Amino acid sequence: MNRIDQAFAERKKQLLNVYFTAGFPALSDTVVIAERLQESGAHILEIGLPYSDPIADGPTIQESSNKAIANGMSLKVLFGQLATLREKVSIPVILMGYLNPIIQFGIEKFCEKCAEVGIDGLILPDLPMYEYENIYKPIFEVHNLYNIFLITPQTSEARIRKIDDLSNGFIYMVSSASITGAKNDISEDQIKYFNRINGMNLKNRRLIGFGISNKTTFDSACQYASGAIVGSAFIKHISEDSSKQSINKFVHQILDK
Repeated sequence: MNRIDQAFAERKKQLLNVYFTAGFPALSDTVVIAERLQESGAHILEIGLPYSDPIADGPTIQESSNKAIANGMSLKVLFGQLATLREKVSIPVILMGYLNPIIQFGIEKFCEKCAEVGIDGLILPDLPMYEYENIYKPIFEVHNLYNIFLITPQTSEARIRKIDDLSNGFIYMVSSASITGAKNDISEDQIKYFNRINGMNLKNRRLIGFGISNKTTFDSACQYASGAIVGSAFIKHISEDSSKQSINKFVHQILDK
């Protein structure tokens, strides 16, 4: 069983997926932060692949990517770091990134390395659905990698149905038509969108991301999905203090432990 499925089987609601950028704040922090997040109670980890020209990331994550690149992070370095990941981290781990550096690395080689180090899924916002279905899907499947698609309030019903048909694991439900960034509440328009998607009775579970920053927004999002994704707020937090105690406090405040 893919670890993503296992996580949802063990916890039906309020799954916390935490995003952080590989190689930030320091180059050697990637696996250390993963271990600390698991110890603190996070249910899924989403590791961002630093990229100089992201299409979906707000200023906070862009800055962390720039710092990570300046630190020397690359796919080759990351896979070297992740070689020891599964010695201590047992929860699902997803890589989130963009196609250009992956194509340069070689998509088959990339998927092979993901399987080798124990990655469970990929989030690639600029991977066209047609290309995934007709070119890359068999490569992903042979390496037991789930491809996580994103939907937004503007995504058509037909496309959502198609994504639901192609998806495994979960669908990443972008909370609003914007880039990533912490927000303090959930709007009425967002609630209408969440209810509309719930009314479609999709087969895949959903996690809500973009704008989830604290216990209030996390709890609100979890009323309409299986859980939520915290990114920018966590990046801001570890930019100031990435100690074990600090990460533990951040996760516990969201999960109310």
